[in-house]
Formats: sequence, C-alpha cells, structure tokens
Amino acid sequence: MVRSRELSARELLADHLARVDEVNPAVNAVVALDASVAEATAAAVDELIAGGGRPGPLAGLVTAHKDLAETKDFVTTYGSPLFADFRPTHDALLVERMAAAGAVAIGKTNTPELGAGSHTFNPVYGTTNNPWNLDRSAGGSSGGAAVALRTGMVSIADGSDLGGSLRNPAAWANVVGFRGTARSVPKRGPGNAWNHLPIDGPMARSVDDLMLLLRVMAQPYDGDPLSRPINLPPVVSPPRRPVRVAWSATVGGNPIDPAIAAATERFRDELDLLGWEIVDDEPDFTGADEVFTTLRAFGFADRGAMLGDRIDRVKATVQDEVARGLALSATDVARALAHANVLWKRGIEFFDRYDLLIAPVTQVPPFPIDQEYPTEVAGVAMGSYIEWMRVCCRITTLGCPALSLPAGFLQPDDEGAADGGHVGLPVGVQLVARPWADVELLSMAKAIEATTGHGRRWPSVPSLGAAVDASADDDGAGS
Repeated sequence: MVRSRELSARELLADHLARVDEVNPAVNAVVALDASVAEATAAAVDELIAGGGRPGPLAGLVTAHKDLAETKDFVTTYGSPLFADFRPTHDALLVERMAAAGAVAIGKTNTPELGAGSHTFNPVYGTTNNPWNLDRSAGGSSGGAAVALRTGMVSIADGSDLGGSLRNPAAWANVVGFRGTARSVPKRGPGNAWNHLPIDGPMARSVDDLMLLLRVMAQPYDGDPLSRPINLPPVVSPPRRPVRVAWSATVGGNPIDPAIAAATERFRDELDLLGWEIVDDEPDFTGADEVFTTLRAFGFADRGAMLGDRIDRVKATVQDEVARGLALSATDVARALAHANVLWKRGIEFFDRYDLLIAPVTQVPPFPIDQEYPTEVAGVAMGSYIEWMRVCCRITTLGCPALSLPAGFLQPDDEGAADGGHVGLPVGVQLVARPWADVELLSMAKAIEATTGHGRRWPSVPSLGAAVDASADDDGAGS
C-alpha cells in the first residue's frame, strides 16, 4: 500500500503513534519515543516514492529497536542508569540495515538491565507488562519488542537471544521470534566476535512478516567472522513431503509446569492434521548446561570491562555473572568450547534422522511482575536466575536455528492453570532444525502456523479499544 501510494508512510506512522498513546501507558513496552525523528523518516519515504524512487522492502513499516542495539537517533540505555543519557555516534548494523530498507523507527523497546534475565524490568524505564494479563511478566530480554508487536504499536521488531531472549517473550506475547543458525544475522561492534551463542534476530506477528524482516537483517557482512548468508528465497512454501518430527517434552529432563505440559500436549494433538510422523526423541544434552553457563559468564566478562569501577551500580545478577566470568580459567573456557563442538556434532547427527525437533519454549507460564524470576518449577528449586530457562539454553548450545511459534492458550482444565491465575495466557513451542536449515525451518513453521492459527488472536487490553478486539478472529498477521 505504501509503495503504490494507496497509504502514505506518514499516515501509517500516525496510526501507530495513536496506538502507542492508547496502549503503551498500560504495558510500558516502547521507550525513548521521539515522534519528530519518526516523522522525518516517514516524510523521506513518501518523498522518495513520490519522486519515482525505489523504496526498500520495509518502506514505511513502523518499528522500534531493542534498547540493547545502539541508535544514533535515540538514547541507548541498555536498561541501566549508568547509560541513561548515552547517545551513540553510530547505529548497530541491524538498525542501519532496517533504516536503509525504509523502516520508520519511533524509539526503543524495553529490556532488562544489560539484557540479563528473562523478565523485562530496569531502573530506567520500569517494568513491561504482559498484554494478556497486566500483572504478569512479558518475559525477556526482548519483552518490550514482543509486547509492542502484539499490541499493534509496531509492525516488525528486532530482538536478540542468548538463552531464550527472542523465544521466551515471543511465547508469552503470542508472536513469532527467530534465533537463526549461529550468526546468519551478522553483528558488528566491540566484544568477542567468535562467541557463537549471542545472536540478533527478527520478531513479528506471523512467519511471513518475520521473513520480510529477516531478508533485510541476514545479508552478508565481512566484518563478522562467523557470518554466513542463508539466502532466503522470495517465497517460502510449506514442505511438500511428510516431515519427520522428534518431540521433546522436557529438553533433557527439565521440570515443566503441569499447565505448560498440558497445553503443549494439546498442541501435539493438533499436529495430527498435518499427517507428519511424530515420535518422542531428543538429542543428548549432556554437558550443555556447563557449556552455556561458562560461555555466558565469559561473555559477561566483556561487560565487566565496559562497566569498570561502576559495576557495583548495576543489579546483583549482572554483578554475579561478571564475577563468574572474570574468575574463569583458560582451562574452563577451553573445556566449554571443546564440548560446544561435541554438542554441535550431536545436533548434526540427530537431524540426520529428523527434519524437526519440537519442544516447549518456557517451563512456566508468565509469572507475577513483582517476582524477579521463578525460584521453583513444578516443585523443583531453581539454583539461579536463568536455570528456569534451560529448555531454551540447552537448544542454544546446539547451534541450531530455533523458532518460537504460538501454540495456544492455557485453559481452565489445565492442571494448576486456574489456581495459578494462568487461564487465557499464551503458550509457545520452539521448532528446531539442523544448522543452516533455516529456510526449511521457516517452511515447516509456515505449515504449522497455517494449520493451528494460534497467532491470529489479539489480547483484550482495555485501552486497545474496539478496533483490535474486533480483529480477534482475523489472521493477525501483516502490518
């Protein structure tokens, strides 16, 4: 519509800014808003089209960038008071690419302090609330991005993922989040470019929208030594043959809340409509936890250098991660890297037998916003602020592409759902494929999405008004 001048970028922006005014006070997902910057960008898009220029593939689409990505037009706080007034002199690579493709950024999306933890709260902007229940967590660390998408404040969004930061909030918002193979989405900037665990990736309300953004984000970049293009075709069609599916209910024996277990089993029954072969199986995750915690702490050592003598001014979990990273020996890191290679090979061998692995994205439903993280899952005590996310962390260590897809909603007869106040909250599953089979994974995700249709539902946040409520039975996709 924007390309054909049926709708101007300025009109589309005005609609999104109006939605922000209606919804954001309730959910607190969009931060560092600057309408004047967005209006100038939208005007430039319209002028380019009016002059006969060729607009980019994201022309006029409204977005906001995760507040871990540097933006020269918006303050970048990383969710920390230490950077409350930080104005970068450059854009992150993904920001630069989205702008070149015509996206109109209105600001940033909220994130935990320095991206640590899967609950979006920080001392700069406060807590992001889940639109399906405002008293519940939106997950993280891409919680602001997921909520901004699901409430219609942006059309597309970027996120990042180490141990589930794209996947967990996508599940709790009822949107799609994609962690590609290694760094199919390249990165640039300071830090260890050889650490394959942290990635950037797209989020959207449908698989097609996600692929629209992925095509822009996943272009080659020589500055990233791990970058490798995935060559997305113009159209990704559902698979033409039956798919061999491995089903993992616990990802190596993790405790799963009974309500999540019931909802994911219900989703498994829905897959019968596809006629795919589904068997219970999973890779060998032995040693995955040590690999993840060691390499995560190793990465946080870089942040310790960035913080210097100010480290005592950030939250305790960040201080602990930095301390663990600085205490690692060369032997610790070498052992973790060696075993990461073992896990990669196990993943390759596993996907010689299967096309797809399906597993839960989260071990618990969204928890109360005043709780920093779950200390217990299904009666099992959690030893750290990330242990409750191991169903995602273990998948990370395989180096495989993983996509979080809406899988339904908790129902009154799911064990513990009613008592826990979880009825009506969304549930997701993660779809995992062999390394560099990103296109095939997206194809299978499209087939499941078309069959189940769970991502079409919108939340009934009171401030959204009738326009969104009336669309609850529409496909919920598109921009």
